[in-house]
Formats: sequence, C-alpha cells, structure tokens
Amino acid sequence: MHNYFCGWYFRCLSERQTLAVIPSLHKTGTSQSCTIQLLTDTRAFHVQFPFSAFQKSGSHIQIAENWFGKEGFFLDIQTPDFQATGSVRFGAFTPIRYDIMGPFRFVPFLQCRHSVYSMHHRVDGEISVNGTSHVFRDATGYMEGDRGCSFPKEYVWTQCFFPEGSLMLSVADIPFGGFHFTGVIGIVLLRGKEYRLATYLGAKAVKITDREITVRQGKACLRVTPHGPSGHPLQAPIGGAMGRVIHEHPSCEVSYHFEYAGVPLLELDAPNAAFEYEY
Repeated sequence: MHNYFCGWYFRCLSERQTLAVIPSLHKTGTSQSCTIQLLTDTRAFHVQFPFSAFQKSGSHIQIAENWFGKEGFFLDIQTPDFQATGSVRFGAFTPIRYDIMGPFRFVPFLQCRHSVYSMHHRVDGEISVNGTSHVFRDATGYMEGDRGCSFPKEYVWTQCFFPEGSLMLSVADIPFGGFHFTGVIGIVLLRGKEYRLATYLGAKAVKITDREITVRQGKACLRVTPHGPSGHPLQAPIGGAMGRVIHEHPSCEVSYHFEYAGVPLLELDAPNAAFEYEY
C-alpha cells in the first residue's frame, strides 16, 4: 500500500457566517483512516474515523453517516467533545473551462494534484456546530480538492467571492525530478470571463511574503494583500498521513488588485476571504 491522500474542500459563506468542511482519506504503508474537519469563523474541529467508514460511489463520498457530493452535504457527527448536524443543498456549479493543472495533469508522481470543481454556487441549509447554528439562505459556495502524497512544503492559498464573480490563487514550492520550482495556479472569474494564471501559461510569483503575494503573467498582474490573523490549525497530509499542522483563516480581510495591460479590472477589499500562508 503506497502513501496517498485524497481530500475535498467545501466552503460556504453567508452574510454573517463561514463554514468550511473537509472530508479526506489517507493511507500509509502501515495504516489507513479518514477524517472530517470543520472550520468556522472562530475555531477548527477534527474527527477521525476508521477507513472502513469511507465509501465512494461516482461523485458521492460517505464517511460513516456523513455524505458529500455536488448536490450538497449532510453531517451527523456525535462525539463527547464535538457535535455537528444538519445539511446544505447546492445550486448549479460554476466549473472552470479546463483542468486547473493544465498539462501537468499528465505528469506522473506529482506530490500534490489540485482540482477546482466550482468557483461559486448557491448554498441553502443549516448546520449546527456544537450548538451554534450556521444558517445559509441564498448563500455562496466554493468546492475544490487535492490528492497525492503530501501538501507542498511551502505554499500560499486564497479564495474569495465578490459581486461580479470569485477568485482563487495558489502559489507553492513544487518538487520535480530532483529540483524545485515555484508553481502558480489561479483563476479570476470576473463578470463571466475567466482569467487564468498558471505556470504552464508563463505565470511567475514575483513577490511572496506574509504581507503581499504578487503574480505576473504577460500583461496580467494579481496582487494579494492579507490583513487578517494567521488562522486556525488544521491537519494536513505528509507522506499520506495527517501528520502536519497548517493554519487557515476561513473569513479574514484580504485586498486584491487585478489588472490587465495596465488597466485595473478588480480592486477589492474582501472582509471575508479565505487565506493560508505556509512559507
């Protein structure tokens, strides 16, 4: 049995609350298990299950009594320290034009492969987390996923919604054939038009600090400026096992500036963006 992980990330945002749910499975040479992590505006929760609790049928996955799919998800978690119950329904997904990995999807033995399933969709429903209700009425959702053996050693990731669309960006250290390079994948979906930033299209990260990330690709430039705290601890895979702690803030203030040919197309101070910085 080789070292492997596979995870799915669901982010739901209302006018007042944020909830991210992350089901995953993980295998090493000696063990296998699955987990569900929940991330709220104030803290993170982690519950581990035996691998036998995991089932997959088509695009649907199930861990014990909890199921997840493109139609929404249902939670029924009852432990002495953590309870999460309820369900949400998703509207039609907004997929990207083609695989975010581009030609890299054909490269074998990559440490981590990323997928973007929906840039935004409608969310309706209610989830109770330790007695606190998270209510979503005509709210907004995002879905992505990762699979491989480990998260990148160093990376930054962000995602946000805005009235004219949504965006995501990931900049990461990528080991490849004995050397390393800085990989970029990102989408700015603005007024129905997709602007893609990617290493395979010539994108380069020209600045990476905890106060600014700037990516350039030809005439396009995206600058990300986080203003919030470091975030809440989550477990992440290393060698297939959930043996690493990362930090994500699911709803913090981040500024975005996107321009093309010197013309600003997006100037945004988002009060509830998601952000991770692991450099």
